[in-house]
Amino acid sequence: MRVGKKTTAPATAHSHDSAHHEHHTHDAAHDEQTKQAIERGGGNGKILFFDAPSGLAGDMIIAALVDLGVPEHVIVNATSALPFSGFHVHFDQCERSGIVATTFHVHVDGVQPERTYDAIRAMLEEAKLSPGIKAKAQATFQRLAESEATVHHVAPDDVHFHEVGAVDSIVDVVGSAAALDYLGCACLVVSPLPMGHGWVKTRHGVLPLPAPATVECLRGFPTYDGNIAFELVTPTGAAIVGAHATGATRWPALSPERTGWGAGTATLADRPNVLRAVLGEPTDRDSAFCASHVVVEANVDDTTGELLGHCMSALLAAGALDAWAVPLTMKKGRPAFQLGALAPIALRDTIASIMLRESTTLGVRHHEVARVERPRRIEHVATPFGILPVKVAEGDFGPPTCKAEFDACLAAARHHNVPVRVVIEAVLRARLLSI
Repeated sequence: MRVGKKTTAPATAHSHDSAHHEHHTHDAAHDEQTKQAIERGGGNGKILFFDAPSGLAGDMIIAALVDLGVPEHVIVNATSALPFSGFHVHFDQCERSGIVATTFHVHVDGVQPERTYDAIRAMLEEAKLSPGIKAKAQATFQRLAESEATVHHVAPDDVHFHEVGAVDSIVDVVGSAAALDYLGCACLVVSPLPMGHGWVKTRHGVLPLPAPATVECLRGFPTYDGNIAFELVTPTGAAIVGAHATGATRWPALSPERTGWGAGTATLADRPNVLRAVLGEPTDRDSAFCASHVVVEANVDDTTGELLGHCMSALLAAGALDAWAVPLTMKKGRPAFQLGALAPIALRDTIASIMLRESTTLGVRHHEVARVERPRRIEHVATPFGILPVKVAEGDFGPPTCKAEFDACLAAARHHNVPVRVVIEAVLRARLLSI
């Protein structure tokens, strides 16, 4: 998999200066005191908007959020907690079309090994990061790995992260997760994203722009022709947006409070290579962009259980977080089912289309909802039936909860010819003993 910062097309692996060996250096030209820092949780109840007429990349997202007011040490502390060395980061400032913007650089010292998604996921679990940062970083890499898996027809765990050992990508993902977790915004909204054209050189060979993984990461988000031979949106930037943005619009209904600018490394001929981050109070509390998810429903009175089951499976495969069928009675006493699905707002039209295509309903309805989530992470524990995953939910909501991943337990139960409940009990017992 190719990851990295925005480069000209055709592109090659991003090169780095290795003059320093500490994780963080700070140029005198960039002073944190030039902009008052936001307090932790300063985005609570507010909208964070990424205005990206020149596209975006992981480094631009971090730079824009630091310029917005996230303290640099939030990024430095999080990336320094990663369980590997051989890189350092620093911030600077530059000017693009009269706009003074922050830049973020990752310098890789020497050769780094290639890493699979499975290895990176384990690395993030090992890192001494807060549950919120860890959950956001895992969600971003999951989006990235699943997109690459779709492109290359392999299992997500087998996806290889090429180019500079994926250090750029790991640091950008963890740094952006730390910044988003620090702000604690009610929702992240992104503008429609411009797609460049041309070709890019990767370990897989020459690929067309936009990169295949970028397109997969942005499934459900609006894009348009950027009319330039340049990689305007990188896979890492697309994964961050795809994993965490709840909607897209040219401009959301908000009252701006702060603005931050993050610059890319390249200079574009026809536009400033900058990303604008805007933080503000929503001016329309009923706006869809203040919601995070959508519920799509339909009443179905002429179907079978098999057809309902197939439809629910199709909805889940398309990205719905949950799907259900509830028995009810319709007009004239007809027995029926309410078919429903919960999904990110960006997938609203996709979920509605599947419901219309795969069920016998003639119409669907939908409404936006806000969703409060417990930070979640996956741990792997050793049991007599192999190393198996368990989902741990934490956060400020009381004691943690643990749940064995059923599909993995079912596969292990079939392999060892034991009841699945025996495997589930072994997973929970192993996790309890590991605390």
